[in-house]
Amino acid sequence: MILLPIYKKTELYQVNPTKIIALGLNYREHIAESNSINVRGFTQEIPIEPILFAKTPNCLLGPEEPIILPQFLHDYGFDEIRTDYEAELAFIIKDRCKNIPVEKALDYIFGFTCVNDVSQRNIQRMDKSGWFRAKSLDTFGPIGPRVVLTKDLGNVQNLSIECRLNGKAVQKSNTKKMIFSIEETLSFISKNFTLMPGDIVSTGTPSGVGPLKHGDVVEVEIEKIGILRNPVIEETFV
Repeated sequence: MILLPIYKKTELYQVNPTKIIALGLNYREHIAESNSINVRGFTQEIPIEPILFAKTPNCLLGPEEPIILPQFLHDYGFDEIRTDYEAELAFIIKDRCKNIPVEKALDYIFGFTCVNDVSQRNIQRMDKSGWFRAKSLDTFGPIGPRVVLTKDLGNVQNLSIECRLNGKAVQKSNTKKMIFSIEETLSFISKNFTLMPGDIVSTGTPSGVGPLKHGDVVEVEIEKIGILRNPVIEETFV
């Protein structure tokens, strides 16, 4: 169970989504680095509508808990195993919703937090079914460190976002650079799926993604929300 503090509140928020929906290719600068990432479905074309994929709830991980790099990846004989960090702004659904107009979208958001959309690139390249498995491995969805209510956050489309790997800034951008805004994203998703209270939407990552290895410490910091920090370890069996 993951419990996160709520900004300006005494109670804790229990993270318990029925589904996690994430956006791919929502920053032009990230699209521009598609050649270095080299995964299925990742091109330099600017999408005409949000690109959606799912992460399963088993991937969720609290602040300071370790991201675990699975041992089974070594069984494939990859020349290089690459598992990447991806700093993202996420929002949590407040009320059951379907077919929400853009102008009312923020009314259906409970609050915002940080997410690290950890991505296993080798599997993302080879799986014919798409990105599902590569995005949903255990511990591949750190979230936190707190939830900030929509009314307390201000302009959600003007927040600095940064990722640091072992103290060095590797991603640095602003949510104003999103291709699809928060409101557009929620409206589009709600046309396709009924969203339930507690569901999580992660809104895409800027450029600068890169590999994680055993012993790393990765931090996602978003203005007015805080720092989501997680160590990285290789899975071991006793």
